[in-house]
Amino acid sequence: MSSIIDDIKNHFLKSGNTVGQLIIINVLVFLGLLVPRVLLSMFQLDEIYPLVLSYLALPAYWFDVLWKPWTLITYAFVHEGLFHILFNMLFLYTFGNIIADLLGSRRVTSLYIWGAIGGGIFYVLLYNILPIFSNNVQNSILLGASAAVFAIVVGAATLVPDYQLHLLLIGPIRIKYIAVFYLVLSYAQTVGENAGGNIAHLGGALLGYLFIKQLQNGNDWGKPVHAVIDFITGIFKPKPKMRVTYHRPKEKANSPSQAEIDKILDKISVSGYESLTKEEKQKLFSASKK
Repeated sequence: MSSIIDDIKNHFLKSGNTVGQLIIINVLVFLGLLVPRVLLSMFQLDEIYPLVLSYLALPAYWFDVLWKPWTLITYAFVHEGLFHILFNMLFLYTFGNIIADLLGSRRVTSLYIWGAIGGGIFYVLLYNILPIFSNNVQNSILLGASAAVFAIVVGAATLVPDYQLHLLLIGPIRIKYIAVFYLVLSYAQTVGENAGGNIAHLGGALLGYLFIKQLQNGNDWGKPVHAVIDFITGIFKPKPKMRVTYHRPKEKANSPSQAEIDKILDKISVSGYESLTKEEKQKLFSASKK
Protein backbone atom coordinates (compact mmCIF):
# COMPACT_ATOMS: atom_id res chain seq x y z
CA MET A 1 0.00 0.00 0.00
CA SER A 2 2.82 2.41 0.85
CA SER A 3 4.42 1.79 -2.55
CA ILE A 4 1.10 2.53 -4.27
CA ILE A 5 0.76 5.77 -2.32
CA ASP A 6 4.34 6.71 -3.23
CA ASP A 7 3.65 6.00 -6.91
CA ILE A 8 0.53 8.18 -6.87
CA LYS A 9 2.36 10.93 -5.01
CA ASN A 10 5.31 10.92 -7.40
CA HIS A 11 3.04 10.83 -10.44
CA PHE A 12 0.91 13.66 -9.08
CA LEU A 13 3.89 15.90 -8.28
CA LYS A 14 5.51 15.30 -11.66
CA SER A 15 5.72 18.63 -13.49
CA GLY A 16 3.89 18.96 -16.79
CA ASN A 17 1.50 16.14 -15.92
CA THR A 18 -1.77 18.05 -15.68
CA VAL A 19 -3.85 15.34 -17.36
CA GLY A 20 -2.57 12.75 -14.91
CA GLN A 21 -3.15 15.10 -11.97
CA LEU A 22 -6.78 15.71 -12.95
CA ILE A 23 -7.37 11.97 -13.34
CA ILE A 24 -5.79 11.24 -9.95
CA ILE A 25 -7.93 13.90 -8.23
CA ASN A 26 -11.11 12.48 -9.78
CA VAL A 27 -10.22 8.90 -8.81
CA LEU A 28 -9.29 9.88 -5.24
CA VAL A 29 -12.55 11.80 -4.79
CA PHE A 30 -14.47 8.84 -6.24
CA LEU A 31 -12.84 6.43 -3.77
CA GLY A 32 -13.09 8.95 -0.94
CA LEU A 33 -16.87 9.00 -1.36
CA LEU A 34 -17.35 5.34 -2.25
CA VAL A 35 -15.69 3.89 0.86
CA PRO A 36 -17.69 5.85 3.48
CA ARG A 37 -20.90 5.44 1.46
CA VAL A 38 -20.61 1.65 1.66
CA LEU A 39 -19.69 1.76 5.35
CA LEU A 40 -22.58 4.09 6.18
CA SER A 41 -24.97 1.74 4.38
CA MET A 42 -23.71 -1.18 6.46
CA PHE A 43 -24.58 0.68 9.65
CA GLN A 44 -27.88 1.96 8.22
CA LEU A 45 -26.70 5.56 8.29
CA ASP A 46 -27.71 6.27 4.71
CA GLU A 47 -28.96 9.77 5.50
CA ILE A 48 -25.42 11.07 6.14
CA TYR A 49 -24.06 10.51 2.62
CA PRO A 50 -26.63 12.74 0.81
CA LEU A 51 -25.77 15.50 3.29
CA VAL A 52 -22.08 15.26 2.39
CA LEU A 53 -22.92 15.09 -1.32
CA SER A 54 -25.03 18.25 -1.08
CA TYR A 55 -21.88 20.25 -0.33
CA LEU A 56 -20.09 18.96 -3.43
CA ALA A 57 -22.76 18.48 -6.14
CA LEU A 58 -24.21 21.47 -8.00
CA PRO A 59 -27.86 22.21 -7.14
CA ALA A 60 -30.17 23.24 -9.97
CA TYR A 61 -32.08 25.83 -7.95
CA TRP A 62 -30.35 29.21 -8.40
CA PHE A 63 -30.91 30.31 -4.79
CA ASP A 64 -29.07 27.23 -3.47
CA VAL A 65 -26.16 27.98 -5.81
CA LEU A 66 -25.81 31.45 -4.27
CA TRP A 67 -25.23 29.81 -0.88
CA LYS A 68 -22.82 27.22 -2.27
CA PRO A 69 -20.99 28.87 -5.19
CA TRP A 70 -17.98 26.52 -4.87
CA THR A 71 -20.16 23.70 -6.20
CA LEU A 72 -19.79 25.24 -9.70
CA ILE A 73 -16.35 23.61 -9.65
CA THR A 74 -16.48 20.79 -7.09
CA TYR A 75 -19.29 18.94 -8.89
CA ALA A 76 -16.90 18.32 -11.80
CA PHE A 77 -14.73 16.08 -9.59
CA VAL A 78 -17.56 13.97 -8.14
CA HIS A 79 -18.72 10.65 -9.63
CA GLU A 80 -20.92 7.91 -8.24
CA GLY A 81 -20.95 5.32 -11.01
CA LEU A 82 -17.91 3.28 -12.07
CA PHE A 83 -18.63 3.55 -15.81
CA HIS A 84 -19.40 7.26 -15.40
CA ILE A 85 -15.91 8.03 -14.14
CA LEU A 86 -14.28 5.46 -16.44
CA PHE A 87 -15.58 6.99 -19.68
CA ASN A 88 -14.94 10.54 -18.49
CA MET A 89 -11.34 9.74 -17.60
CA LEU A 90 -10.74 7.93 -20.91
CA PHE A 91 -11.92 10.99 -22.85
CA LEU A 92 -9.92 13.29 -20.57
CA TYR A 93 -6.78 11.23 -21.13
CA THR A 94 -7.21 11.02 -24.91
CA PHE A 95 -8.19 14.60 -25.72
CA GLY A 96 -6.37 16.20 -22.79
CA ASN A 97 -3.06 14.90 -24.11
CA ILE A 98 -3.79 16.42 -27.53
CA ILE A 99 -4.27 19.83 -25.90
CA ALA A 100 -1.21 19.32 -23.69
CA ASP A 101 1.00 18.43 -26.66
CA LEU A 102 -0.10 21.45 -28.71
CA LEU A 103 -0.77 24.17 -26.12
CA GLY A 104 0.97 22.98 -22.95
CA SER A 105 -0.40 21.04 -20.00
CA ARG A 106 -1.60 24.11 -18.07
CA ARG A 107 -4.18 24.81 -20.77
CA VAL A 108 -5.80 21.44 -20.01
CA THR A 109 -6.54 22.68 -16.49
CA SER A 110 -7.89 25.98 -17.83
CA LEU A 111 -10.25 24.20 -20.23
CA TYR A 112 -11.35 21.77 -17.52
CA ILE A 113 -12.22 24.54 -15.04
CA TRP A 114 -13.90 26.80 -17.60
CA GLY A 115 -15.83 23.83 -18.98
CA ALA A 116 -17.05 22.96 -15.48
CA ILE A 117 -18.15 26.55 -14.81
CA GLY A 118 -19.76 26.99 -18.23
CA GLY A 119 -21.58 23.67 -18.06
CA GLY A 120 -22.74 24.37 -14.51
CA ILE A 121 -24.07 27.84 -15.34
CA PHE A 122 -25.86 26.54 -18.45
CA TYR A 123 -27.45 23.77 -16.38
CA VAL A 124 -28.67 26.12 -13.63
CA LEU A 125 -29.86 28.72 -16.14
CA LEU A 126 -32.01 26.35 -18.24
CA TYR A 127 -33.38 24.47 -15.24
CA ASN A 128 -34.67 27.76 -13.81
CA ILE A 129 -36.01 29.11 -17.10
CA LEU A 130 -37.53 26.24 -19.07
CA PRO A 131 -41.04 25.12 -17.99
CA ILE A 132 -40.20 21.44 -18.54
CA PHE A 133 -37.92 21.48 -15.48
CA SER A 134 -40.11 23.57 -13.15
CA ASN A 135 -41.24 20.55 -11.10
CA ASN A 136 -37.71 19.20 -10.60
CA VAL A 137 -35.58 22.31 -10.22
CA GLN A 138 -35.49 22.28 -6.40
CA ASN A 139 -34.59 18.60 -6.14
CA SER A 140 -32.10 18.18 -8.98
CA ILE A 141 -28.32 18.11 -8.64
CA LEU A 142 -25.47 17.83 -11.12
CA LEU A 143 -22.26 15.85 -10.69
CA GLY A 144 -19.52 14.42 -12.88
CA ALA A 145 -16.68 15.69 -15.07
CA SER A 146 -18.62 15.38 -18.34
CA ALA A 147 -19.05 19.14 -18.95
CA ALA A 148 -15.39 19.82 -18.21
CA VAL A 149 -14.30 16.93 -20.45
CA PHE A 150 -16.62 18.13 -23.24
CA ALA A 151 -14.83 21.49 -23.12
CA ILE A 152 -11.53 19.68 -23.71
CA VAL A 153 -12.98 17.50 -26.50
CA VAL A 154 -14.50 20.45 -28.37
CA GLY A 155 -11.43 22.57 -27.62
CA ALA A 156 -9.19 19.97 -29.28
CA ALA A 157 -11.59 19.64 -32.23
CA THR A 158 -11.64 23.43 -32.66
CA LEU A 159 -7.85 23.65 -32.51
CA VAL A 160 -6.98 20.70 -34.79
CA PRO A 161 -10.24 19.48 -36.38
CA ASP A 162 -8.48 17.09 -38.79
CA TYR A 163 -6.40 15.35 -36.10
CA GLN A 164 -7.06 11.61 -36.41
CA LEU A 165 -7.64 9.02 -33.72
CA HIS A 166 -7.58 5.30 -34.43
CA LEU A 167 -10.68 3.78 -32.85
CA LEU A 168 -11.16 0.07 -32.25
CA LEU A 169 -13.33 -1.60 -34.93
CA ILE A 170 -13.72 1.77 -36.71
CA GLY A 171 -10.23 2.82 -37.72
CA PRO A 172 -8.91 6.36 -38.18
CA ILE A 173 -11.44 9.14 -37.65
CA ARG A 174 -11.03 12.90 -37.44
CA ILE A 175 -11.78 14.32 -34.01
CA LYS A 176 -14.16 16.94 -35.39
CA TYR A 177 -16.59 14.12 -36.23
CA ILE A 178 -16.24 12.63 -32.76
CA ALA A 179 -17.05 16.02 -31.22
CA VAL A 180 -20.05 16.58 -33.52
CA PHE A 181 -21.41 13.07 -32.83
CA TYR A 182 -21.39 13.58 -29.05
CA LEU A 183 -22.78 17.10 -29.31
CA VAL A 184 -25.75 15.87 -31.38
CA LEU A 185 -26.24 12.95 -28.99
CA SER A 186 -26.22 15.28 -25.97
CA TYR A 187 -28.66 17.67 -27.63
CA ALA A 188 -31.04 14.82 -28.42
CA GLN A 189 -30.99 13.70 -24.78
CA THR A 190 -31.62 17.12 -23.17
CA VAL A 191 -35.23 16.01 -22.63
CA GLY A 192 -34.34 12.54 -21.45
CA GLU A 193 -33.53 10.97 -18.09
CA ASN A 194 -30.18 12.70 -17.73
CA ALA A 195 -31.37 16.03 -19.10
CA GLY A 196 -29.28 18.07 -16.66
CA GLY A 197 -26.06 16.26 -17.52
CA ASN A 198 -26.59 16.65 -21.26
CA ILE A 199 -27.41 20.34 -20.89
CA ALA A 200 -24.15 20.74 -18.99
CA HIS A 201 -22.33 18.95 -21.85
CA LEU A 202 -23.53 21.64 -24.26
CA GLY A 203 -22.48 24.44 -21.92
CA GLY A 204 -19.04 22.92 -21.45
CA ALA A 205 -18.67 22.44 -25.21
CA LEU A 206 -19.53 26.10 -25.82
CA LEU A 207 -16.88 27.23 -23.35
CA GLY A 208 -14.31 24.92 -24.95
CA TYR A 209 -15.00 26.43 -28.37
CA LEU A 210 -14.87 30.01 -27.08
CA PHE A 211 -11.70 29.36 -25.08
CA ILE A 212 -9.75 28.20 -28.15
CA LYS A 213 -11.16 30.94 -30.39
CA GLN A 214 -10.20 33.60 -27.85
CA LEU A 215 -6.76 32.07 -27.50
CA GLN A 216 -6.30 32.22 -31.27
CA ASN A 217 -7.23 35.91 -31.09
CA GLY A 218 -4.58 36.54 -28.44
CA ASN A 219 -6.83 36.43 -25.33
CA ASP A 220 -5.81 33.77 -22.83
CA TRP A 221 -8.76 32.94 -20.57
CA GLY A 222 -6.50 30.60 -18.63
CA LYS A 223 -4.59 33.40 -16.88
CA PRO A 224 -7.13 34.04 -14.07
CA VAL A 225 -7.51 30.29 -13.52
CA HIS A 226 -3.77 29.82 -13.07
CA ALA A 227 -3.48 32.95 -10.93
CA VAL A 228 -5.97 31.46 -8.46
CA ILE A 229 -4.34 28.00 -8.58
CA ASP A 230 -0.85 29.46 -8.05
CA PHE A 231 -2.14 31.53 -5.11
CA ILE A 232 -3.75 28.50 -3.44
CA THR A 233 -0.76 26.21 -3.99
CA GLY A 234 1.57 28.95 -2.79
CA ILE A 235 -0.17 28.96 0.59
CA PHE A 236 0.65 25.29 1.18
CA LYS A 237 4.19 25.36 -0.16
CA PRO A 238 6.80 25.24 2.62
CA LYS A 239 8.71 28.46 2.92
CA PRO A 240 12.43 28.16 2.23
CA LYS A 241 14.69 28.32 5.24
CA MET A 242 16.45 31.62 5.75
CA ARG A 243 20.12 31.61 5.01
CA VAL A 244 22.52 34.26 6.21
CA THR A 245 24.96 35.27 3.53
CA TYR A 246 27.71 37.80 3.71
CA HIS A 247 28.47 40.01 0.80
CA ARG A 248 31.80 41.68 0.60
CA PRO A 249 31.52 45.25 -0.54
CA LYS A 250 32.80 45.68 -4.04
CA GLU A 251 35.88 47.74 -4.39
CA LYS A 252 35.11 50.99 -6.06
CA ALA A 253 36.81 51.48 -9.35
CA ASN A 254 39.24 54.33 -9.53
CA SER A 255 37.22 57.40 -10.42
CA PRO A 256 38.64 59.56 -13.19
CA SER A 257 40.10 62.85 -12.04
CA GLN A 258 38.71 66.16 -13.15
CA ALA A 259 41.81 66.74 -15.25
CA GLU A 260 41.18 63.52 -17.15
CA ILE A 261 37.57 64.48 -17.77
CA ASP A 262 38.57 67.92 -19.03
CA LYS A 263 41.08 66.31 -21.39
CA ILE A 264 38.39 63.96 -22.75
CA LEU A 265 35.97 66.85 -23.24
CA ASP A 266 38.60 68.81 -25.11
CA LYS A 267 39.20 65.84 -27.39
CA ILE A 268 35.45 65.62 -28.11
CA SER A 269 35.32 69.32 -29.01
CA VAL A 270 38.17 68.89 -31.49
CA SER A 271 37.61 65.41 -33.00
CA GLY A 272 34.10 64.39 -31.91
CA TYR A 273 32.80 61.62 -29.63
CA GLU A 274 33.68 58.80 -32.04
CA SER A 275 37.37 59.63 -31.68
CA LEU A 276 37.37 58.50 -28.05
CA THR A 277 38.86 55.17 -27.10
CA LYS A 278 36.80 52.56 -25.26
CA GLU A 279 38.62 53.42 -22.04
CA GLU A 280 37.92 57.14 -22.43
CA LYS A 281 34.22 56.48 -23.09
CA GLN A 282 34.06 54.38 -19.93
CA LYS A 283 35.70 57.14 -17.87
CA LEU A 284 33.23 59.68 -19.22
CA PHE A 285 30.32 57.34 -18.44
CA SER A 286 31.60 56.80 -14.87
CA ALA A 287 31.92 60.54 -14.34
CA SER A 288 28.34 61.10 -15.53
CA LYS A 289 27.06 58.69 -12.82
CA LYS A 290 28.43 60.82 -9.98
